[in-house]
Amino acid sequence: MKASAAMSNSIAVFGAGPGLGQAVARRYAREGYAVTLVGRRQEPLDLLAKELTSAGATAHVITADLSDTDATPRLAEEIRAKAGNLDAFYYAPTPQTGFVSAANLTPQDAQNFMPLILYTMLALVQEFLPHMLEQGDGAILTAQGGSTVQGLPNMSGPSPAQAAQRNYLQALHAEVAEKGVYVGMLYVGAAIKNSAFHAEMEKAKAAGNPVWEMPTVDPEHLADLLWTMHGTKGPREVIYP
Repeated sequence: MKASAAMSNSIAVFGAGPGLGQAVARRYAREGYAVTLVGRRQEPLDLLAKELTSAGATAHVITADLSDTDATPRLAEEIRAKAGNLDAFYYAPTPQTGFVSAANLTPQDAQNFMPLILYTMLALVQEFLPHMLEQGDGAILTAQGGSTVQGLPNMSGPSPAQAAQRNYLQALHAEVAEKGVYVGMLYVGAAIKNSAFHAEMEKAKAAGNPVWEMPTVDPEHLADLLWTMHGTKGPREVIYP
């Protein structure tokens, strides 16, 4: 975080969905960050940007398919044109397809998750990390489900790709932490209220279908955790609860 109050900080939220992504955007906007919202659908991004700007924040909207890794350089150019170089980014887009059982996961299924979950993040790091290293400050943040850390029955699919992402971020943290760049990972073993996963879980419960029992958590609480992790540059990983 920049020491001078005259120099505004900027963050991009990749995956500004109705759960944690929007909460992260609101939390950083309250702290004076200019926020760039990146996601698939224009309308919810515009609504959130209007909310943020009405509260006095600076917000930009960019629609993008984050599973298209080859488009990342163009996306980065668009971000820089609107917001300049990023001081931080949060990357946690939600796959359009969900969990499957490990027994039924095919090689193609596993491959299909890699661009969105891992490859585009790698490309974004290549785009924005050099500036963070140059200024000796920055943050790269993510939040993923608890199945990233511990494999769970019938919750495979995106999880192997998320585990690969975790391995990469652990290595990246070890390389850049002493250079002022914080890499923070939040792993959530709970259903985040307002998220697509929480909505599906509630729908399954209402239909009488079996669901994995887990607690629920407010996205604002998790956004506070991420802000604290970033601000203190504390442990690289936090597991909730």
